[in-house]
Amino acid sequence: MTKAVLEAESEGAARRMVAAVPSAALAVPASLHASLMARLDRIGPAKEVAQIGAAIGREFSHALLASVVRKPEAELGSAIGRLIQAGLLFRQGVPPHATYLFKHALVQDAAYGTLLREPRRALHARIAETLESQFAEIAESRPEVLAHHCTEAGLIEKAAGLWGKAGQRSLARSALTEAVAQLTKALDQLWSLPETTALRREKLQLQVSLANSLMLVKGYSSPDVIGAFEKARSMIEKAESLGEGPEDPLLHFSILYGLWVSSYIAIDVDQLFWRAEQFLAFAAKANTSAPMQIGHRLMAVTQIVVGHFEIAQMHADQAVALYVPQEHRALAVRFGQDVGATALAYRAWALGLRGYPQSALTLADQLIEHARDLGHAATLMHALYHVVSVETWTRKLAAAESHAAELIALAEEKGAEFWRALGTLAKGSILSASGRATDAIELINVGLDAYRSTGSSVFIPNSLNALAHAYANTGQLEKACVIISQARDTVERTRETLMEAEIHRTAGEIALKLPKPEVAKAQAYFERSLEIARGQQAKLWELRTATSMARLWCDQGKQQRASDLLAPIYGWFTEGFDTLDLKEGKALLDHLAQ
Repeated sequence: MTKAVLEAESEGAARRMVAAVPSAALAVPASLHASLMARLDRIGPAKEVAQIGAAIGREFSHALLASVVRKPEAELGSAIGRLIQAGLLFRQGVPPHATYLFKHALVQDAAYGTLLREPRRALHARIAETLESQFAEIAESRPEVLAHHCTEAGLIEKAAGLWGKAGQRSLARSALTEAVAQLTKALDQLWSLPETTALRREKLQLQVSLANSLMLVKGYSSPDVIGAFEKARSMIEKAESLGEGPEDPLLHFSILYGLWVSSYIAIDVDQLFWRAEQFLAFAAKANTSAPMQIGHRLMAVTQIVVGHFEIAQMHADQAVALYVPQEHRALAVRFGQDVGATALAYRAWALGLRGYPQSALTLADQLIEHARDLGHAATLMHALYHVVSVETWTRKLAAAESHAAELIALAEEKGAEFWRALGTLAKGSILSASGRATDAIELINVGLDAYRSTGSSVFIPNSLNALAHAYANTGQLEKACVIISQARDTVERTRETLMEAEIHRTAGEIALKLPKPEVAKAQAYFERSLEIARGQQAKLWELRTATSMARLWCDQGKQQRASDLLAPIYGWFTEGFDTLDLKEGKALLDHLAQ
């Protein structure tokens, strides 16, 4: 405002400028806009250069400006000098290699706002044509820039194609929020055009890509994600009714996959099995390796969630065997993550829970290395979470904490709320397991709120189990009882039995910590835990519960009974003897033998 007054041509003009300043009750931006407009009007021919620069963007190069302005270099230099002298524009470097930056976005807005509609459209068309003809590298490497100018020029079909190209590239490099914005713009513009077969196919392709982007940003069971996949499915059904099947057969599988994932994250077991079986059946008909591999991966996850660990490993093994990096790495963009990496993740889970902790940890290391080599952020986030789970279950807590911190940081960088929340819960579980109970309670409660806000339910029993353990370790036993009861009720309601045995074991440990220890109830919980673990062939959970029960019996003077329970399950193991559960089991057996 002061600059505007100082630039006024007379005292009267200055007084009028001061009088235009509003009272404190009025909005400042309108007065700033009026001031900037007045200053632009006073710079004469340089105003046109300001308008063209504003249409190009907040920052622009001398070379591009000169190509669009089409004025003699001396005239252009004079206009730019006037803008710089007025303090409206900054310059870096020396022409013709200089770049310019509007002092503030408001300056750019004011200059742009002086353009009438038709001249503005014509100017954007000229900028787009100049970019394509003289700055091909920018047009190719930054399609979103060209797309913006085509949009403003009213070149809708061309703009839509460019926004789609930009969105696909952003998704491929895990620039997720950018991908959502760009793909949404592409689809919005395509829907405004008359329908053709080619246009329907393009919209379907982009709709699936948008759904995949939303899945990573908002969470797999977000209503927006489910709606995006349902819309894609209705689009494919309409195309098929017109005799226009998609050119890319994997699009149908992408939609089936997205709907399966929503059932998985919302933990709808009936839908989960039905969709996994449907996917595998379609894959068998297609008789190509990629759908079969993905189908086996889906079945592996589905079986793990309900505690069928041996069957889960069988499907994971088949998925790993079908993975051909050269053929299948590109599918990461289409199916959320690299399919080979996800198959390794669930194979590691199954191995660890079935009692092969060292094999699971070795596979987890291979998984992280594979995910890092891919350079695909969504795959790395998936890998980190699943590796953290293996490391937490096998109680390699220092490594787990490091990987959880990396997951949270990467999720925050990419705007992936689902993975950030899940990483927070994972870190809370690690803190609970490592004895930092107060911090664990705070982190898990924060994580649960964030996780549920994404529409997610799967793995909540895991976090409730860790939360109950943390409450018990801080002496808040009433809360611990409430939370572990919620965990048991959740398992019963959802049939997500992955952690059921461990939840009953934790309930038994809490019962023993009560002011009046409920020994009979604790023993009943341990017996139920053993029954579940044996039914699932979950040797890790069986060993852990057998150790808890043996300690209880040892305290009761039942050493032989304790040894008879613990020795066979400890003797079953063939590896992982440096893990804490096996060390504790061995130490207790040695004590019982004395």
